[in-house]
Amino acid sequence: MTDTSRLFLTGFSGTGKSVVAPLVADALGWRVLDTDKMIEEASGHSIPHLFENEGEAHFRHLEHETLHDAAREERAVIATGGGALLSEQNRRAMAGAGLVVCLEARPPAIVERLHGMTPVSERPLLWGGDPLERVTELKSRRQKFYALADVIIETDGKTPQQVADAVIEALRAPDPWPAAHRDRLLLPEERDPAPPSDDPVWVEAPSRRYPVYTGWGALDDLGERLREVGLQDAAWIVSDSEVLPRHGDRAIFSLREAGFAAGAFAIPAGEASKTLDVAATVYDWLVSQRAERGHTIVALGGGVVGDLAGFVAATYLRGLPFVQAPTSVLSMVDASIGGKVAVDHRAGKNLIGMFYQPWLVVEDVSLLKTLPRRALVEGWAEAIKHALIRDPRLLDDMDARADDLLHLEPAVTVDIVRRNVAIKAAVVAEDERDTGLRAILNYGHTVGHAIEAAGGYAQVFHGAADAIGMTAAAEIGRRMGVTPAAVVERQRAVLERFGLSTRAPKGIDAQRVLDAIALDKKVAQGSVRWVLLEEIGRPVLRSDVPADLVREVVREILS
Repeated sequence: MTDTSRLFLTGFSGTGKSVVAPLVADALGWRVLDTDKMIEEASGHSIPHLFENEGEAHFRHLEHETLHDAAREERAVIATGGGALLSEQNRRAMAGAGLVVCLEARPPAIVERLHGMTPVSERPLLWGGDPLERVTELKSRRQKFYALADVIIETDGKTPQQVADAVIEALRAPDPWPAAHRDRLLLPEERDPAPPSDDPVWVEAPSRRYPVYTGWGALDDLGERLREVGLQDAAWIVSDSEVLPRHGDRAIFSLREAGFAAGAFAIPAGEASKTLDVAATVYDWLVSQRAERGHTIVALGGGVVGDLAGFVAATYLRGLPFVQAPTSVLSMVDASIGGKVAVDHRAGKNLIGMFYQPWLVVEDVSLLKTLPRRALVEGWAEAIKHALIRDPRLLDDMDARADDLLHLEPAVTVDIVRRNVAIKAAVVAEDERDTGLRAILNYGHTVGHAIEAAGGYAQVFHGAADAIGMTAAAEIGRRMGVTPAAVVERQRAVLERFGLSTRAPKGIDAQRVLDAIALDKKVAQGSVRWVLLEEIGRPVLRSDVPADLVREVVREILS
């Protein structure tokens, strides 16, 4: 069990904190404390009375004092108020005292629960107007603070006991944060002596110049960012079945608040959706929404969504403005930047596509907190690749801060993602259409994409496949006398530091991998162009890799 003797439950009102806390406390044999109830008992007044008669500032003062008192209790499960995490002082107190778990739910579920839990008279959020609209707005504004929690647990569709079990599992996991991370719940601007720059990284592609904004909570500014680049009227979000329920409300709220008509469509999550057939369903939806030229397509999701939505934007009505709002590490550091949009063919990945630059990229690093562990780990493979081919110092920093990156420490993660964006932007600016320098971004992709295709895009996912592909490329380079053994070992150590495998799982057919390599889009005049490393930060393109050597290495990594 983790070394803490306190557990804080945070989250928006109606996510179940007060219901789940006693279940967790009972299972652990700990005390249960509810800060709202403690405030009511100490003041002799209800929370709604305090808000209405004393004002929110007075309530927040009482909340801060109560939370500090609760943080001194040993072996305690502490349910906090819905706004407790907004205060920097409160977050500092919680960070120094225990594990912080945020319970998450979508606005419709929250409104339904609030209606059923207590009389409407005791729930200010339900007074007058449209409660769903009010909950959506308030929750959207608070989301970047909730995302600071050590652990986020989705509660929609789960019983209180199932949520309690998930909380206990998180508490009993290996120490989720080193003790030194007393500032882990702070926003980047709260941690740094000087606030980080809000300036974007600019992609200077020949066909379009556009900004990439990277920050914690950046999704809340999506609508205003669209306005800044001259977009207007309507914005149609294309997302997937996993991302849209989590982040769609925030994106739509931001767009509508900025004056856009907005709607959203979800494709099934996963690489299998990146097809012409699925693209046709998006076309049908756009037709039903009466989408016009000048309206904007917003890709809200990972690389699959970005590729598919970009392909649709490039082809519907001969081209609509396109905006990327990536939600995965891989799409933030790589796929959302550079204008490669495509769908897969059964014979290979990204065989049908084009170059179509976005007008804008908005990267909200806080969204990574909701990623499954596998997706987070695999996403860092692409960032490691950038460091290997362009920036030895970045590789050193990623290696040194691996724990911070795997736990999404805000300031460190924003910095590393932004530095990766700058690498990708510089390469795209010099070689927009992948005819020269940009080919170095394919390091590891030749074998990686082939492994994905051989597994039907279901056995090995992109990040894991790229880690294996980089391992193959390094070994090919070593045997050709191009890549020093020390570089091979350094790469392997960093990949494993991030929990990435350097061997393919059993069940991938070697011949299918080799056939996919032969169909790779990087083949030119019958020869595969391989990206190899002469040193870290010094890649080289080679078209003279013997086929026998490729077969030998592929069979080894698949054995």
